[in-house]
Amino acid sequence: MLKGISPLLSPELLATLSRMGHGDEIVLADAHFPGETVNRRVLRADGLKIASLLDAILPLFVLDPYVPDPVMMMAAVPGDTLDTQVLKSYREAIERHAPEVPPTVFIERFAFYERAKSAFAVVMTGETAKYGNIIIKKGVTPIG
Repeated sequence: MLKGISPLLSPELLATLSRMGHGDEIVLADAHFPGETVNRRVLRADGLKIASLLDAILPLFVLDPYVPDPVMMMAAVPGDTLDTQVLKSYREAIERHAPEVPPTVFIERFAFYERAKSAFAVVMTGETAKYGNIIIKKGVTPIG
């Protein structure tokens, strides 16, 4: 256990976040996401909700301010709907730590899978909300 670091962050996840460079992306995936299919680096965070993980990660992680889309979510399939509470809970966590971040960008389901293939890692969570997947892009961590 480390002082000042959320106990939700496993040693493996902390090491992964540390190894990421600016511009790298990490997927926080819901429990239904095909993580092992789309990416070779998969971490487990079973039982944890994504909003709670965002709250744990974002004090340690700068969202890239030089791109228009540092936060992306999977868009609902036509005819389906996204639970607005999912987006609300994620944005509350994001804005608590990075209020300057632009609105979340939504990308089509299969485009999201393609993006996840090139992500630095996929974190499989216990999130059960439909369309609960989110990608965050790391920025340059300031010194001091």
